[in-house]
Amino acid sequence: MRELGVWHLEIVKRSDTAKGFQVLPKRWIVERTFGWLGRCRRLAKDFENLSRMALAFLRLAMIRIMMRRIARSWKS
Repeated sequence: MRELGVWHLEIVKRSDTAKGFQVLPKRWIVERTFGWLGRCRRLAKDFENLSRMALAFLRLAMIRIMMRRIARSWKS
């Protein structure tokens, strides 16, 4: 199996002294990205039989999101 990249996992824990809601820096990025992907109807339910097809549609959704962000930044 070929190696696609090196992954580093960092666990962000909430402070023991914190009370109430507190935005955690890394978790916010992940939750926001999942929210963007949730808008793609094809990804809302797993219709794909093969995992590589599901990964392909996930990549297409991320490309679409990033292209919109780039286009929006060029307009301003």
